[in-house]
Amino acid sequence: MRILITGGAGFVGSNLVRHLVAAGSYDIAVLDNLSSVPNAEVPREVEFVKGDFTDPDTLARCLRGADAVIHLAAQTGVIDSIANPQLTFDLNVAGSFRLLELARKQGVGRVVSASTGGALLGERTPPIDETMAPEPMSPYGASKMAVEGFCSAYAASFGLACASLRFSNIYGPRSAHKKSVVAAFIKGILRGEPLVVYGDGTQRRDYLFVGDLVRNIQRAIDRGVAGTYQLGSGRPTSLLDLMASLERLAGRKLDVRFEPARKGEVHSTWCSIDKAAGDFGYSAPTALDAGLRETWDWFVENQPVWSKTKVTSED
Repeated sequence: MRILITGGAGFVGSNLVRHLVAAGSYDIAVLDNLSSVPNAEVPREVEFVKGDFTDPDTLARCLRGADAVIHLAAQTGVIDSIANPQLTFDLNVAGSFRLLELARKQGVGRVVSASTGGALLGERTPPIDETMAPEPMSPYGASKMAVEGFCSAYAASFGLACASLRFSNIYGPRSAHKKSVVAAFIKGILRGEPLVVYGDGTQRRDYLFVGDLVRNIQRAIDRGVAGTYQLGSGRPTSLLDLMASLERLAGRKLDVRFEPARKGEVHSTWCSIDKAAGDFGYSAPTALDAGLRETWDWFVENQPVWSKTKVTSED
């Protein structure tokens, strides 16, 4: 199977590419503009195209001969989307629509599109699931709602097996450039800097280890699933509990500064994974402490990669 991965040099993409290469049964192409990871290293077994997925000619060329697309490229920040909603629309909505249309015209059979749960559904009593009507609280969440709608329409109208996978809070190795809370906190701890928490720390999230995520993306592609699925651990973890786990890794008390909560961010969310488990055997067996240990070790071993990046947190 030939698979095109947009955004394949980023955090999730780089882990996914290595996982699929190790599986040994895929012909993989990566399309990435390297805006997030300028010095990304793509395995030599993979065809790499430096370019923007929103460029029709580049995208059409990369789609030739593809059996499936894993669409990871996007503007992903809630706070960034509030600062620049137009860019969020242009990249996430218009760009993803163009991808679906070109995939349809070129006979691509399967598409997996990265989506989100909390930002799309808004403040709900968790656990969130696929039956809840979206009420996005940010342009980022609205953009993912629109893309899910087009995926559903292209599945029903054109027979494109299109799965919208709603990722929870993903953490793990190769996340040096991410603003996600785990990456930001680990970088801050290793630098000896105070951690900044927006809110009182009681806000809860569903943290999913990237190794579990990529195994299940592979499963969704292999089975050609269609529809919307929540992917997470299925368990809530507060920021206070997350920091306690990181304290155990660091072996010292953390210096924490609390700031007011930010607009557009959901206080607490975690998901039900029952639908994905039933439809394509989804599972997320990695315990938080084990995943954090692997992530911590990667950051320790790769300090030159991230030592000059600014520490900020998105969740």
